[in-house]
Amino acid sequence: MFDHYLSVTDLSRPATEALLKRSQDLKHEWHRGGHPAPVLQGKTLALVFEKPSLRTRVAFEAGMTQLGGYGSYLSANDIDMGGRESVPDVARNLSRWVQAIAARVFKHATVEELARYATVPVINALSDYEHPCQALADALTILEHRGTLEGIHLAYVGDGNNVCHSLMLLGSLLGIHIRVACPAEHRPHPDLAARAERLVAEHGGSLRITTVPAEAVEGADAVYTDVWASMGQEHEASRRRLIFQSYQVNAALLARARPDALVMHCLPAHRGEEITADVLEGPQSVVFDQAENRLHVQKALLLTLLNVSQ
Repeated sequence: MFDHYLSVTDLSRPATEALLKRSQDLKHEWHRGGHPAPVLQGKTLALVFEKPSLRTRVAFEAGMTQLGGYGSYLSANDIDMGGRESVPDVARNLSRWVQAIAARVFKHATVEELARYATVPVINALSDYEHPCQALADALTILEHRGTLEGIHLAYVGDGNNVCHSLMLLGSLLGIHIRVACPAEHRPHPDLAARAERLVAEHGGSLRITTVPAEAVEGADAVYTDVWASMGQEHEASRRRLIFQSYQVNAALLARARPDALVMHCLPAHRGEEITADVLEGPQSVVFDQAENRLHVQKALLLTLLNVSQ
């Protein structure tokens, strides 16, 4: 059992594998037309969002509804954390009213501070350092399409950002071979890379970081990319387009992967920038499976955090 989910490493490998199995079961039940018992009836999830969202917000709100609970959305205008309300006060107030908090924030330190002062589980729904819920959905998607995670070769091409960080950690935890290609000045954070290397030593798999996209993609089972400028980096977009132009996932780069390689993107996508439209919309793309799977892994995460059996 664990208190919060701020990083993919907050779960052990057995606990992560159990959560993914629970996610599969919830998904199969949903697709059979079944509705889970209202096991979260009377429970509320506070959605504290400094950044806007489509997938994260709707997946959490729909997940709570399907499980019998309720999601209460609080935008930056509603709270103004660090301004009108201090982070500790937000955590302590919400803990009196709700059973869990999902926080989508700019700085990872903010979600850590929320967890420090909250007396209910806190979920990292995105920070500048990690995006663990996305990585869980990605792992579930690969598992569905490949039947296993261990030994899979996953190539990530683009910015060494929060999504890349969580993929590196989760992949290293689950025995996946991770290959990251990014410009030298946009490599993953060295402390996080060191954490991933320690997980590789313990769980198998491998990790390689390169500046050459073709090296990362060669023979890959899945090719993943993300936007070159994340939310909060819009002022850098023009400069980043110049730096990342050789990191586009297009048909020529994809041809270096396995013929049946999965094409992955956490969305939203900028077609014609980090990925071409023909690849994103092509037969190898599983991006909307990834999006759907946010719902199922987040339901499983809530049930696990709230210690609810079903």
